[in-house]
Amino acid sequence: MILPSHLSVRGGHLYIGEHDTVALAERFGTPLYVTSEDRVRENFRRLSGALSAHYGKVRVLYAAKANGNLAIFRTLASMGAGSDVFSAGEVALALAAGMRPELLLFNGSSKSPADLALAVEKGIRVSVDSPDELRQLDRAAGAAGRTVDIAFRVNPAIDVPTHPKIATGLATSKFGIPAEEILDAYREALAAEHVNPVGVHCHIGSQILAVEPFAREVEVLIDLAADLLDIGVDLSFIDIGGGLGIPYRRETDRAPTPEEYAGAVMPVFLEGIRDLGIEPELWVEPGRWLVADSTVLLSRVNSVKTAHKTFANVDAGFNLLIRPTMYDSYHEVVAANRADAPAVREYSIAGPICETGDVLAKDRMLPELAAGDIVAMLDAGAYGFAMSSQYNSRPRCAEVLLAGEKAALMRRAETIDDLTAPMATPPWQE
Repeated sequence: MILPSHLSVRGGHLYIGEHDTVALAERFGTPLYVTSEDRVRENFRRLSGALSAHYGKVRVLYAAKANGNLAIFRTLASMGAGSDVFSAGEVALALAAGMRPELLLFNGSSKSPADLALAVEKGIRVSVDSPDELRQLDRAAGAAGRTVDIAFRVNPAIDVPTHPKIATGLATSKFGIPAEEILDAYREALAAEHVNPVGVHCHIGSQILAVEPFAREVEVLIDLAADLLDIGVDLSFIDIGGGLGIPYRRETDRAPTPEEYAGAVMPVFLEGIRDLGIEPELWVEPGRWLVADSTVLLSRVNSVKTAHKTFANVDAGFNLLIRPTMYDSYHEVVAANRADAPAVREYSIAGPICETGDVLAKDRMLPELAAGDIVAMLDAGAYGFAMSSQYNSRPRCAEVLLAGEKAALMRRAETIDDLTAPMATPPWQE
């Protein structure tokens, strides 16, 4: 198995940075998410640096949905990142982490009146998803006596090589305004009293393992920018979204590097803005690439059972990592306390949830496993805890952050009391 550079095997145990994952499991319990802050910082520097090497006016907005822990926000805020936010909760986290309102973009296809009012109140730019939303935002800003900077999210109708559920730039997607209708939306915005169209926004999908779709997306946006200039829009930013994938199967996946990504999109962008005679900021919205490989999910084997196949039954289920069940996603598995032992048997890693689909990894060759062993699911930092639930009334697990030789909780494990705390007793049951 090929491990990323911040993971290693020492004395038969899997290490993340300077920390023995088996010791972390004993100290903090399982299941347990473990994140390397150093790796998050390294990933940010590399991606930001690859783009900034071509153009000085690059702004990185972290895709908050990938991992919503406040400690992650603080780490990225300290590096100068802003955030692509989809809810009042993500706005609150970003601001609490120290991200300035002007470094945020409120995104989403179904914002509530409260969402729009919050963006107005905090001075956050809005990526508007429909003419209906534009009119609501204009009224909200007018009621507050303010003007809000906006972009429209354009749907470019670009097919991308990724799972259909995370391809957001398709013509059939719920996101954005079709490219052929976008100019009318901008004309309406220019005529509105309390919105100021200053940007254009697009996001074509997630976990994309080719650079060509990103280059085509930039071509679409540059063509649109030319039309926007013609109708009087003064573009201060062009936001090309995120979507750069990672190699979940490191032995077979070929994932573009940040340098290859930059090498594909930046020449198109730079030639385009040079021909237009403008110098807008370039905004990007990475999520998965920044945080996915920073994190492992540790889980303890409860039992081993041989039926039509051999199952290693563990204490983490799809309530904590739903991606394999939802997307048929692949995560490498390491026997953390037997990391240098030969792989001798095929196991499927099954969780404790009362669903047949609660299988985190199918048919993996691993060392001989027994009750009490620790397994690590790799690349769990994006859409792992962020998509977790309390299904089967299972409290969610703790999250630990590592920095150098330091380790500390960044979220405590939930308790049964946490499950029942929001519940109320109807008066007729008292």
